[in-house]
Amino acid sequence: MSVPDRLVIATRESALALWQARHIAARLEALHPGLTVTLLGMTTQGDRILDVTLNKIGGKGLFVKELETALQEGRADIAVHSMKDVPMRLPEGFAIAAITEREDPRDAFVSKHYDNLAALPAGAVVGTSSLRREAQIRARYPELVVKPLRGNVQTRLGKLDAGEYDAIILAAAGLKRLGLGDRIRALLSTDESLPAPGQGALGIEICADRADLQALLAPLNHAETADCVTAERAMSLRLDGSCETPLGGYAEIVDEHFLRMRGFVARPDGSEILRAESNGSRAAAQGLGRQVADLMLTEGARALLIPRS
Repeated sequence: MSVPDRLVIATRESALALWQARHIAARLEALHPGLTVTLLGMTTQGDRILDVTLNKIGGKGLFVKELETALQEGRADIAVHSMKDVPMRLPEGFAIAAITEREDPRDAFVSKHYDNLAALPAGAVVGTSSLRREAQIRARYPELVVKPLRGNVQTRLGKLDAGEYDAIILAAAGLKRLGLGDRIRALLSTDESLPAPGQGALGIEICADRADLQALLAPLNHAETADCVTAERAMSLRLDGSCETPLGGYAEIVDEHFLRMRGFVARPDGSEILRAESNGSRAAAQGLGRQVADLMLTEGARALLIPRS
């Protein structure tokens, strides 16, 4: 099958999304001499609506719909996403062709005056865009005030620097990719803040009928990361909660053949959290994710899940 000589990547126009798209472009051009990769920058609905939390306007899928339309219409060949932003159910006709090696999956504590969450005084204001982070913070630190924080990474840092928040929680991966790792005061352990499914991993989406692109992108797939993300997404899909349900899922490689998978669901105020974990074969990553979900469902997780509208 012949390799195309030109490729267009659909991407959001935030600094982080552009970094991710350029990173994939550079890797593809290095892998395939003679290939020219260009970017199609787009502003998604999730980027335009910044005064409302994502769970109130349709969830993280708002960051990918316009990019998928560009693929469908032939204006772009591939789209690069943060896997934590990709809905658990892809629309018919689309596929994730590759998942690249994961950056740091942890959440990062960023503050001008405090070293970590435990150092914050009662009443301190913590900003986060994530119900998952909020529930875990409220459960451990009920004396803190958690307030919504939207916008791209630079916007969020600007609000912190302007004194609107005492601290904010961001994905470590995004800060490191943008060369802003020095803003991290502390990394939250996965025991303190379990990551979102897919956090830190990039996915490359294509139209499912593009076999030529499947072959082109195959070398970018990182098997260990892909197995972990597969388990995490399977757990989330099995629970089928809406974006209004605080939910975390994180799988890690135990050895060559096995994964450890942890998950939780919670009430938004952190008053109740159900957790589960299990080990399983990498070859059966989907089954492991579903097993962890089923363990939580057996313990009553259904009562915590806010159904999709």
